[in-house]
Amino acid sequence: MRVPGPSRLVRRRSWRDAGFVSLDFEATGLDFARDVIVSFGVVPVRGGRVVLAEALHQLVDPDVPPSVSSQKIHELRPQDLAGSPRLDEARVTLREAIRGRYLLVWYADVEVNFLSAIFGGSAARWRRRTIDVRNLAIEADGAPPSARSDYGYGLTSTAGRLGVPVASPHDALDDALVTAQAFLVLATRWSGTEPTVGDLVRGAAGRPRRVEQRFKLGV
Repeated sequence: MRVPGPSRLVRRRSWRDAGFVSLDFEATGLDFARDVIVSFGVVPVRGGRVVLAEALHQLVDPDVPPSVSSQKIHELRPQDLAGSPRLDEARVTLREAIRGRYLLVWYADVEVNFLSAIFGGSAARWRRRTIDVRNLAIEADGAPPSARSDYGYGLTSTAGRLGVPVASPHDALDDALVTAQAFLVLATRWSGTEPTVGDLVRGAAGRPRRVEQRFKLGV
C-alpha cells in the first residue's frame, strides 16, 4: 500500500508553511522481521502549531502476542487489544493520517522500520521524509555524533529539559504529542534565518547546511 509523500518543493519553504505529523508506535517487540505494532498515536502540526483536534490514537489487535518485556513498557495486554482493528484495517487509517506530510518521530529507527513493514518501501526511503526530533535535541545541545547512541536522550528526560510536559510515558498518543511539542521548541530555537523544512531534515541527520544554521543554545 503506497503512501504519498510530501512534495520535494516543500523542503525549500519555511517549516511553518509545511504540514507535519508526529507519529509514535508501540509494538509487540523490536524484532522488525517478526514483531508488529499494537498501537499508534498521530498528532498533526500545521502552521507552527499542534492541531490537537485532529490527533488520533488507535489500538491494533496483533497477529503476534506482545512480549512480556514490551507489556511492561506500554502496559497493553492481549485482552486490552482484543477486538481492536487488525493491522490491515488500521493501516488504512494510518495511511490517511500521514499521507503528504513530513513525519516527526523520536528515535527514527523504530518508526521507519515499522512503516516499511506496514506499507512497503525501504526504511531508508521512509527516513527521507522523517525528522528525528531526538537528533534535533542532540544537535541543539551541540553534542558530538557519538551522543546519538546515548541513552541520556530519552523522550521523557529531554522533554523535561525543554519544558515540555509528559503525562503518560509509552502511551503512543502522549509520546506523539510530546514529540510534536519538543519539535516546536527546537524549531523556534534555530539560529539565523527561519529554517526551511530541508534545514531541519538535514539538522536531524547531523548535517546542517551552514555552520551558522544551528540553534540558539540556552534560549
